[in-house]
This record gives sequence, structure tokens and C-alpha cells, in this order.
Amino acid sequence: MPTTWGAGVKPQRIVVPSLAALVALLLVFHGVVPNTPGHVGSLLETYLPWLGLAVPVLLALALVRRAVPALLALVLPATAWLALFGGYLLPDDRPEHDLTVVQHNVNDENPDPTGTARALLATHADLIALEEVTPPAVESYAATLAPRYPHHVVVGTVGLWSRYPLTDARPVDIRPHDLGPDWNRGLRATAETPQGDIAVYVAHLPSVRLGPTGLRSARRDESATLLGAAIGAEPLPRVILLGDLNSTVDDRGLAPVTARMTVPDFGFAFSWPAALPVARIDQVFVRSMTVTALWTVPATTSDHVPVAAQIRI
Repeated sequence: MPTTWGAGVKPQRIVVPSLAALVALLLVFHGVVPNTPGHVGSLLETYLPWLGLAVPVLLALALVRRAVPALLALVLPATAWLALFGGYLLPDDRPEHDLTVVQHNVNDENPDPTGTARALLATHADLIALEEVTPPAVESYAATLAPRYPHHVVVGTVGLWSRYPLTDARPVDIRPHDLGPDWNRGLRATAETPQGDIAVYVAHLPSVRLGPTGLRSARRDESATLLGAAIGAEPLPRVILLGDLNSTVDDRGLAPVTARMTVPDFGFAFSWPAALPVARIDQVFVRSMTVTALWTVPATTSDHVPVAAQIRI
């Protein structure tokens, strides 16, 4: 092993700089990574922030090798990561807002739906969206939330609770072609807020699976296309989308939705899995409004962590 910094040029000295350049390229140009076979592009984008962990690992290798070129090369991935996610590390000053909303997949095997509902009450949100609301648990959620949220609608396994009147509530068909009519995971309602009517969508897109052939997301992608079309046809200018979209904001699989909405570009707010959150797949998107703050609230007995957001109209 060399004992002087930068002495000589050996083949192993290009390993760290090459890896650093690769990480930087993947961060900046993740969109060109092909999605076939196995939806590799979507898989990369789902966990894109964690690619930054390569920087300290490569830094350690560069220090061990005492290689100046390797240290200089690390500027590339570090800069790329900070450009993409550095803003997420800034303090959350919670600026002026008009609405507070909460999105939570409560888990269809939640052992304590009443306790979960009480935890959500503590957020003092104006709107609460829930997914995986099973028929036996609906009464528990409704009874606990009713004192503060007298208006609610449930379609299939998704529900919306509101401080404000809800009108024109209806299902939104985001069902993949190979699933039966009992699969209902989308709703739309008009929330009559003091600032005017807002179309609120609640959606739970199909899960993705990681297997030997890669990421299986065909159903999720098909459902996202249907949801994007529904939002695109929405006549009200102001729209809020709350849901477990089984995808992060960087995943191209959500493009049919994100292309039509304003996506928060701050705050990690990792929501899944609750035991060790590594990704935010529970989302709050808006149209003709602004999300001014985004954060997670204390975990419930679900396998997801609730996500809260403040919205300025």
C-alpha cells in the first residue's frame, strides 16, 4: 500500500474515482437508466437519496489509500447529492398556511384502530386521509374522529375525514385491468373550506414487489396512469391528492400523476416501513396551491408512519 499521498499511478487508484463518477452520474441522470428489464430505473429512483451513503464509504477508501485524486473525485457525487437533497436538511420554519392535512396508511391488520385514530386527532389537521380501512375498523375510526371531524366518506378501503363539509363524493376507478370490481382504492370529494372549494383525492396504488426478475410495478404504474387521467379531468382548479402511492416522488412510475401536480421538493419525511423508514411512499401533492411544510408525526400501530403537511391556498 502506498505511504505517500498521490505517489505513483496504479490501476487500483482509479477504482474510487471511477465509482465516485458513477455515483454522481446516477444521481444526476437517473432518468436515463432503463426501466427494463426488471424496472431497474424505478428501483434506483425509489431509494435515490440513499445513494449518498456511497460518499462516506468512498471517502474512507480514499483516506486509507491516501489518494488525492480519489478525494478530489468525491466532490462530484457530494455536490450532486447536495444539489438534489441538500434543501431537505434545512430547518423547517413552517411558514404561513391555510390547511393542515394528514395522510396515513393505517394497515389492514392494525391491532389498535382506536388508538391510531386518537393519535391522528392530536395532529389537529383539517383533513385526514386513511388507507387500508377495513370494514370492521371503520366504526372505530369514525367514532373516534367524529367529534372533531363530523364529515367523512369511505369508498372501499380508503377514507377521508374533514372538519369541513364534503360534497360530490364519489369513487375514482384506479383499478388495474386484471383486478375485480371489489378492488376500490380511490375516492374524490369536494371540501368546502373557508377559502373555497377544493377537490380532494384519496388513493392507494397497488403495491410493488421486488423479486428475482427485478421490481414488479406494472399494476402500480397502470393505476397511476388512471389516477393521473382522473386528476387531469378534474374541473376544480384546486386539488389535493393524499395517498399511499407505493412510490417516491422521484420514481418515473408516478409520472402520470406528478406531471399534473405540484410535488414538494423538500423534507425527507420517510414513512415506510415504520420500524425503520427508508422511503416516503405516502404522499401529499397539490394543484394551484403550495405545500409549505412536510413532516412525519409520531408512529401509530400501523406499518406506515403518518405524514402531515401544511398547505397555503
